[in-house]
Amino acid sequence: MTVNRRKKSSRMRGSHTHGWGSMKKHRGSGHKGGSGMAGTGKRADSKKPSIWKKDYFGRGGFRTHNKPEVVPVNVSYVEQHLEKFNAKEEGGKYIIDLNQAGYNKLLGTGKVTRKMVITVESASARAAESVKAAGGEVIAQKTASK
Repeated sequence: MTVNRRKKSSRMRGSHTHGWGSMKKHRGSGHKGGSGMAGTGKRADSKKPSIWKKDYFGRGGFRTHNKPEVVPVNVSYVEQHLEKFNAKEEGGKYIIDLNQAGYNKLLGTGKVTRKMVITVESASARAAESVKAAGGEVIAQKTASK
């Protein structure tokens, strides 16, 4: 519960320091050593316990550098949006280049009912299996094995 008090300026007229002791002690954040987490240097034991559990010192976790970005697409999505992928029909099969469409991995969620020849950087084993079962083919540099 907050208590509404009268301001010191009205109660302490003429007291020179208004209840703050020395005149130096009430000049902004200077007396307490700064604001925020100031003064929590590694040598200062006084504030160490308050920051031990936080990620204050050093780095945390692992950092992966130069990891290629995976842009996946499901088999069912490809079949539903053939016009988006500029699919050309040749000999009863749809020829699709997913690399050109900006996708680099083919995933196997959904059913495949049309014959498709899909060129992609990598494909899951389930995706390759479902396309093959429908009479199509997946041309991939990397195909995941089970």
